[in-house]
Amino acid sequence: MASLPNGAAAAGGPSGAPVVDKEVDFANYFCTYAYLYHQKEMLCDRVRMDAYHSAVFRNAHHFRDKVVLDVGTGSGILAIWSAQAGARKVYAVEATNMAEHARELARANGVTDIVEVIQGTVEDIELPEKVDVIISEWMGYFLLRESMFDSVICARDRWLKPDGVMYPSHARMWLAPIRTGLGDKKMEDLDVAMDDWGQFVEETQVYYGVNMNVLTKAYRAEHEKYYLKSSIWNNLHPNQVIGQAAVIKEMDCLTATVDEIREIRAQVMLPISLDGARLAALAGWFDVHFRVCQSNLHLL
Repeated sequence: MASLPNGAAAAGGPSGAPVVDKEVDFANYFCTYAYLYHQKEMLCDRVRMDAYHSAVFRNAHHFRDKVVLDVGTGSGILAIWSAQAGARKVYAVEATNMAEHARELARANGVTDIVEVIQGTVEDIELPEKVDVIISEWMGYFLLRESMFDSVICARDRWLKPDGVMYPSHARMWLAPIRTGLGDKKMEDLDVAMDDWGQFVEETQVYYGVNMNVLTKAYRAEHEKYYLKSSIWNNLHPNQVIGQAAVIKEMDCLTATVDEIREIRAQVMLPISLDGARLAALAGWFDVHFRVCQSNLHLL
């Protein structure tokens, strides 16, 4: 697994990540991306930044004198690169108030005559023309967790010309068996939480005369879900992979549909090849490719 660098995977299985209500999660998603600190974290990801930068500037012929749509522009850096690569017009769409900062950045970099920042969602906005290129950094945890690809698909179906191109063009989801100490650590955390609950029950009985023990079963169920039954983001080193990895989903961004990504199912064999290794979890990660590019760049 030499192709799997540090930090490239999200480890599944026993974890401490809470299960979050979908509506709350959706609201938090937009709130988080409205802050510069979060944009900075993404902009400091050199693997991601270098891949997009190379894809744009090594293939400037896709952008020169073309119309580009940047879906979820964030700080606006992909829109700025598109303009610097020679685009005639760039529509940079951003749902959050980060759009204000994107306008400032476009102005500071001298591309306001090309880059038009539009605050809104691609589902609601209107563009005056079709586009030649759609560029977007839409990937979330394990590729699809943030569900922004729905918006990219919508933008593609509404605005991309028949001979248009997508950046990135393809994406894959991977799964592999791993060894990790996270499972034991989460069991320890659960034990600590239940010990604390036991003390709480005892003290409530002594000091307040109320027996809370009837809620112990429900409290444990909550914490088992919290500690043991939800996924967690974690840096994964190649030596933690103990068997063969498998692609569980491959997508062509030019043809993928919302129905296709609504539910991912796959039957795969994951043989454990490391003798004596104990399966602790299944790890998932993704890579995306720029296959329309001359150099076939990919981002892991």
